[in-house]
Amino acid sequence: MNGSVTQAGAAGGIPAPPVLAEVVRSGFTEGHHRGSLVVLAADGSVEFALGDVDRPVFPRSSNKPLQAAAVLRAGLPLAGERLALAAASHSGEGFHLELVRRMLAEHGLAESDLQTPPDLPLDPVEAEEYLAAGGHRERVVMNCSGKHAAMLAACAHNDWDRASYLDPAHPLQRLVHELVEEASGEPVAATGTDGCGAPLMAVSLTGLARAYRHFVLAEPGSAERRVADAMRAHPEYVAGTRRPDTWLMREVPGALSKMGAEAVQAVALADGRALAFKVDDGSLRALAPVLGRGLELLGVDAPVQKRIGDAPLLGGGRRVGEIRVTF
Repeated sequence: MNGSVTQAGAAGGIPAPPVLAEVVRSGFTEGHHRGSLVVLAADGSVEFALGDVDRPVFPRSSNKPLQAAAVLRAGLPLAGERLALAAASHSGEGFHLELVRRMLAEHGLAESDLQTPPDLPLDPVEAEEYLAAGGHRERVVMNCSGKHAAMLAACAHNDWDRASYLDPAHPLQRLVHELVEEASGEPVAATGTDGCGAPLMAVSLTGLARAYRHFVLAEPGSAERRVADAMRAHPEYVAGTRRPDTWLMREVPGALSKMGAEAVQAVALADGRALAFKVDDGSLRALAPVLGRGLELLGVDAPVQKRIGDAPLLGGGRRVGEIRVTF
């Protein structure tokens, strides 16, 4: 299963990422999704790689377990569903919003303290129902509100300034920075701003896979292991009832999984095998088939692998093609 692939770009000899998936409609290939992917063996060595897996990327919400662990290191006593929600890109289902509001109230916080941008539920089915019921864009509905509620609670717990909790120089964000470097085994290459407004640290895909491996193998009781255990015990709070991360963590014992915007995904299995990839054009429609194939490379043999990997294309309401992997 060892391998490495690159392709020459058309302009200036710059290497182009390999094609991870192709869009096939009615037997005609109408598009391609390029990207990079790495698989780590149980001992942490690189077992399979496509593209440049050492180039820094923004993991986006795949960084959330690391951010949640930093909240624990700050001394906040989170556990169970609350800790899973702290690492979540939640779908905006009723049980998500109820618990975010409860977490805020438990620490004397208000929804107005959240600095998430007002939004609708991430899940399109939930968004339709929310709008039909008269809902509107709110900060608490944004998919990162659980993470922000936990960050604010950590500030309240430590008597840290709440207004500046998203400043990279804030004590909490310095803890996140340290934990990202520690778990990934490499220095943060760049710091940006995520879609929710929180600081975002760039690492390589290899470093991201290494971080997830670190979380599942961490000592019981450590911040990293507590996050991994909470996510795996309550996957519906990490994502939602109609999301691949939930399906995977529910149906593959010991699996830790978290997607991020711009088509980033990281997975680790209980024995330390790990996977990370990014689709360069950010297309989320390519994420599921690439994840399905990545799980196969990890050795996952379960119905959920095929369920996740199936990405049909419709024409006139019926299946006329698919997005299929090329590796």
